[in-house]
Amino acid sequence: MIHRQVLGVCFFIHLFRVFADKENAHLTTPQILTKHGYPNEVHHVTTSDGYILALHRILPDKNTTHKPVLVLHGLFVESSSFVSTGVKNGLGFLLADEGYDIWLGNVRGTPSSCNHTTLHPNRDPKFWDFSWHEMGTIDLPAMVDHVLNVTHQASLHYVGYSQGTTIFFVMMATHPTYNAKIKVHMAMAPVAYLGHMKSVPFGTTWNNILNLWFKVFKINQVPPNNLFFVLRRVCSFSFKLCNLVSMSIFGYKTNQEDSNTLTYFLTHFVVPVSRKQGHHYMQIIKSGYFRRYDFGRRKNEEMYGSSNPPSYNLSLVTTKCHLFYSRDDLLVSEVDAARVCKELGGACASSNLVNGTIKHPDWLIGNRIGELVYSKLLNIMADY
Repeated sequence: MIHRQVLGVCFFIHLFRVFADKENAHLTTPQILTKHGYPNEVHHVTTSDGYILALHRILPDKNTTHKPVLVLHGLFVESSSFVSTGVKNGLGFLLADEGYDIWLGNVRGTPSSCNHTTLHPNRDPKFWDFSWHEMGTIDLPAMVDHVLNVTHQASLHYVGYSQGTTIFFVMMATHPTYNAKIKVHMAMAPVAYLGHMKSVPFGTTWNNILNLWFKVFKINQVPPNNLFFVLRRVCSFSFKLCNLVSMSIFGYKTNQEDSNTLTYFLTHFVVPVSRKQGHHYMQIIKSGYFRRYDFGRRKNEEMYGSSNPPSYNLSLVTTKCHLFYSRDDLLVSEVDAARVCKELGGACASSNLVNGTIKHPDWLIGNRIGELVYSKLLNIMADY
C-alpha cells in the first residue's frame, strides 16, 4: 500500500511531461525558446535570504505594447511547463504571440533556481528549510520588483497555476501594498483551500505516513534521488502501473499518447520540492484552513504568539482575480474554488467553471486547454 502511494507522488511530479513535445524533453526553458525562434533572456534575482532565482524572459516584438506578464508555475514543475508543449499549445508562447513581455518565474528549489549565496542544496539541509510561505513573502515580491524595475512599468499582469496562485495569495495577505503592482491575477486551478479534494493519496493517512517517512530518513526534498531511480526503472517496464497511479491521483487515464511516449518522459529529470513545502499543503488539507506553517504548539507560541498558526486574510487582496476551475480536477474542487472567490469578495472579478473534462495536469497539457481556457484568459487580460 505504502509503495503504491510513494509511486503516486512521484508520478505526480512527472505527469505534466507526458504530452510535452518529445524534442523539448531534455531542453531548458531558454533552449526551448531559442529553438522555436523566440528571443529570450535569463535574469537572476537574489532574495533577501540569499536564494538566487531565475526569471526566463520572452522578449516582446518591437511593434507591441510591451505589457509585462509574470507567469508562475505549480508544484513539482518549473517555467518549462509553460513552453514544453510547443508553440501551438504552450501558454508562454501564446502570451508572447499576443505581444506581451513575458517573464516566466522559477521559485526557490527548482532546477533553475537551486542556488544560494552561502548554502549548497546537496550539502546544507538548511537550504531546503522553506515552504510556499517563503515563496509568497520573499520570492514573488522580489520577482515582481525586478520585472517592474527592468521594464520601467508601475504594474504587471500575473498568471498563476496551482501553487502559483497560492504564492500570489500569500504575497497579498502579507504584503498588501503589492496590490498596486498587479493589474490582474489570472488564476488557473486556484489553491488556498483543499478540504474537498477528491485525490485519496493526499488525505490525512497519507500525510502522516509521508511525514514520518521523511523524518526517519532525514529527507529534505521530494523525491529523493534514489527513489526517483527506482521509479524510472519501474515505469520503463510497466506503463499500466504508471497509468494506474495516474488514475488514483487525478482520475486521469493516458489515452492520447502511446505507452512509449509516457515511458520516455518518465525517464527524465525531476523537479524537486522541499519536504516542508509539501507538508504545508498536507496541513491545510487536514486543518481545512488556509494558514501559515504549523510548527507545533510550542514553536507556534514562539513564532506567532498563539498555539495555532494565523490564517492568511484573503480580504486583503484588492487586485482583480479571475478564477478558472473544473469539476473534474481532483485536487482543486469546485467547492474550494468557490470559497476562495467568496473570501476574496470584490476582488473576485469572475469565477469560471470550465466546461469539458479538465484534470489537474490538463491546465498545462490538455489537448483542448487552448480553446477551453487559454482563449478566454487572453480575452480577459486584453481588458486590463
